[in-house]
Amino acid sequence: MGVFLCLFLINQLIYTIINDILKNMQEKINVLVIPSDTSGCFKYRSGDPHVFLQKLYPDEFHVDINYKPNFGDLTLVKKYQIVHFHRNIGHDYNATPKIIKYLRSMGVVTVMDIDDYWLPGPEHPIQKIIVQHGINKKIIDNMREVDYVTTTTSLFASEISKHNKNVVVFPNAINPLEKQFNEPTPPSDKVRVGWLGGSSHLHDLELLRGFTSKLNKEHQEKVRMVVCGFDTRGTVTQINPNTNEETKRDILPHETVWSKYEQIFTNNYSTVTEDYKKFLLEFRESPYESDYELPYERVWTKPVSSYAMNYSKFDISLAPIKDHMFNRMKSQLKVIEAGFYKKALIASDVGPYQLDLEHCLKNGNFVKGNAILVPTQRNHSDWGKAIKKLITNPDMITELGERLYETVKDKYDLNNVTKDRAEWYKLITNK
Repeated sequence: MGVFLCLFLINQLIYTIINDILKNMQEKINVLVIPSDTSGCFKYRSGDPHVFLQKLYPDEFHVDINYKPNFGDLTLVKKYQIVHFHRNIGHDYNATPKIIKYLRSMGVVTVMDIDDYWLPGPEHPIQKIIVQHGINKKIIDNMREVDYVTTTTSLFASEISKHNKNVVVFPNAINPLEKQFNEPTPPSDKVRVGWLGGSSHLHDLELLRGFTSKLNKEHQEKVRMVVCGFDTRGTVTQINPNTNEETKRDILPHETVWSKYEQIFTNNYSTVTEDYKKFLLEFRESPYESDYELPYERVWTKPVSSYAMNYSKFDISLAPIKDHMFNRMKSQLKVIEAGFYKKALIASDVGPYQLDLEHCLKNGNFVKGNAILVPTQRNHSDWGKAIKKLITNPDMITELGERLYETVKDKYDLNNVTKDRAEWYKLITNK
């Protein structure tokens, strides 16, 4: 009898624990997050925002991150009050509107996040593929079907509202305690001018072409150019114009956009020695031994968990973008990152960079402002002039970095943005 009593008590205990867990989950807002990738979009739009949500509000929210949820499992679907996805659910764009309708029929609130305009310009490397497969139109279909859309800026929200009025801005934000945003900048006799980004920015960096020639010998001796994110991996996609058949092959190092980026920052390698040029053209991920500070540094790519440490390698951050629809809808992440690192910023006077930046020069003199903005019509001359201005006035490099930090430190702190997200999630679920 004692054995049976013991088993009965154990079963009762298990039953009580399961009931408590289910009751606890029913009291919380359960959020299913479906990311689109494991890199930047995941970090800033899916992963970090929701990991922080559960971390800061563990009694109010439960978050699951699942790349391939089984919506055929009715128990799983009924578990969630919110399903958040980035741009699309899985890889089947045609299925997403049907899934959204199904989730809505089950009482689930659907939230689509999008951080890039759905149709890149012809200069973008994947524009032809997007048009060929009608992906831009399918993204709009998702947007029209979903309950709510979240995005990065008020500029993009205004464009999205043409397809869905229920659009809310949650900007990209940074955890100020994250290790990669707290790497110390080593001292240097050089003024280090850097750019950090991805492989789709050749047309943006073309705005800088020839800028190093604007620097005289004295300035060139004081400056060091830094390109961060260098990567020779990847493939070349070729589309047969007659059959539209796609073929791929491994890209060669000298074919990569990174090789072209490097040519821009070294003025076709004219700013480096022949020996260093030879080393660079070998495309080896190994250090170059030198007894003097090099005029140019190549920094190889890092994962999304540590890429921002590269901001510690320069004093002035460059953010050139061409003035077109795709870029005007982009986020101001480069502003935010440079600000948290207290770096002086020279940026294009375009779209997202106009949201937080104020030009600090008037008639050639430093005035109130937190960055140097380059007008579109002055791309041919003002990038070099701006760099010269800061080389000549090194105290302003520090001052502009401090001003930019004050601009971004609270507005784009992940703790504060998460608080806003938590309140909004409660609102849309009537909790």
